[in-house]
Amino acid sequence: MRAFFAALLLTLAACQAQATVDTYTFDTPQQEAQFKELIAELRCPKCQNQNLADSDAALAKDLKDKVYQMTMAGQSREQIISYMKARYGDFVHYRPPLRLDTLLLWFGPVLVLLVGLVVIVRRAKASQQQADSLAEDEQARLAALLEEEEKRR
Repeated sequence: MRAFFAALLLTLAACQAQATVDTYTFDTPQQEAQFKELIAELRCPKCQNQNLADSDAALAKDLKDKVYQMTMAGQSREQIISYMKARYGDFVHYRPPLRLDTLLLWFGPVLVLLVGLVVIVRRAKASQQQADSLAEDEQARLAALLEEEEKRR
């Protein structure tokens, strides 16, 4: 009985794997390479953070077919990306262009890192200054405490 269920699970898993394989035929290896590069680089407009190659959405399938048609028609990588951007916006491409409205996207992480470093350095300096600037009575008390500690040893 276990062997039957194991065989059934393997068969179902194999069928699932077969169902997700898309078959595209190309005239040249360059067309196939361009197609694979583009479907890995273009984002599915319907799915969250999945490219066209990984997405199972119907829209992703349509876009893969369009990329395939445009590749087979001899269009360049840039022409296909321009078409997709014109139709779906910059969201469809994982590499957004460097423009005024995308500056924060490009340099935001570096800015956050720099602000964090400045805050850490300022806090460290302030802490050091606070430790150095003990009043005379505090210094005398600290010295007395240290002296008591040494006597205990």
